[in-house]
Amino acid sequence: MSLKLRLIVLNFFQYYIWGAWLLTIGTWWFQTQHWSGTSFGAIFSTMGIASLFMPSLVGIVADKWINAERLYGLLQIAGAVVLFAIPHVTDPEQMFWVMLLNMCFYMPTISLAITVAYNALKQNGEDVVSTYPPIRVWGTVGFIAATWTTSLLGFKASPAQFHVAAAASLLLGLYAFTLPKCPPKLNAASGHSLVDRLGLTSFVLFKNRNMAVFFIFAMLLGAALQLTNAYGDAFLSDFVKVPAYANLLAVKYSTIIISISQFSETAFILTIPFFLKRFGIKAVMTMSMLAWVLRFGLFGFGNPAGGLWMIVLSCIIYGMAFDFFNISGSLFVESQADPKIRASAQGLFMLMTNGVGAVLGSLIAGFVIDHFFTNHSCNDMLAICKDWRGIWLSFAGYALVMALLFVPMFRHRHDPAAARKVVPTH
Repeated sequence: MSLKLRLIVLNFFQYYIWGAWLLTIGTWWFQTQHWSGTSFGAIFSTMGIASLFMPSLVGIVADKWINAERLYGLLQIAGAVVLFAIPHVTDPEQMFWVMLLNMCFYMPTISLAITVAYNALKQNGEDVVSTYPPIRVWGTVGFIAATWTTSLLGFKASPAQFHVAAAASLLLGLYAFTLPKCPPKLNAASGHSLVDRLGLTSFVLFKNRNMAVFFIFAMLLGAALQLTNAYGDAFLSDFVKVPAYANLLAVKYSTIIISISQFSETAFILTIPFFLKRFGIKAVMTMSMLAWVLRFGLFGFGNPAGGLWMIVLSCIIYGMAFDFFNISGSLFVESQADPKIRASAQGLFMLMTNGVGAVLGSLIAGFVIDHFFTNHSCNDMLAICKDWRGIWLSFAGYALVMALLFVPMFRHRHDPAAARKVVPTH
């Protein structure tokens, strides 16, 4: 098997594990377990909590003591055990700790997978910049494949989704031990303290007003991402309780409809160089915020029948909403940070979006939905007890307020020459 194919398998199953349950856990949570939205928000916050510290700590272990591919395999096997145990937890409070443990095992494997791939490609004499992106695309393909598997097999409201993820995690964990060696690099590790790895040295960027504004809004956009991941499939699946919608394909296979978002994501990645070079980060980030308005707003007015086109359009718009802040934001940080702190600056960007933003978005959204948009007196097994239109329109309003505040507060001026230095042209 060629090296590229081996790394494609790695990336495919890395995101297959996540895709098997990430978009459908809400359906299982509300329709099968009948637990509250507040506790569900806490569950989704575990990804952000784990992202605050685990990737950094695991990175130090891989740099100093254990081969990265071996550590990666051990984490995947441990994650498989926890995933298999999840359906056996009967209390939402206990579920929080079990899911946090699962995320502590899974989240650092994302960065470890990149480390293993980069090391293998360099050892093989490959140009990482040109070779890795086509390999990484297969991660998104794996995510899509998992959502389709869960949907077509009827697992989206079933604990079987976690068994699928557990099986994939176990296989990947064993497979990891066959990957090219990625030994500790003691010399490299000695120059990077825990403070550096946590991205704390880059907090000096907050002294720059524009960068401070940028990071704050990046955090707020990170919260928006959690809203769509947590509630998208649960929203469509809730229509099964309405006889007029129950047998529609969009309800039966809602996960497949939602997976259009991932297809869109792969397409919009290719447009980023053009938009960043032509319009600059301020315009691109504003486009992202307005795309989030449309993403949520179209969900609010859409339905699985005559309004299905709105749902599909919302999923297409997701690609712009996600890529234009996540990937463009990372490139902007690269262009603005001093070369000495670029690595920690990227760590700060991830901390604000996947860490702080994810935690706040999950917890606050869960509380708001549970207290203001849920009718606790109705029978959740027989009727739609959540005001989904109100939920999505409130999220759309949140994104619109962000855009209206961002435009006057972020005063960065676009420099086309500087953009050409950072954004790849091919």
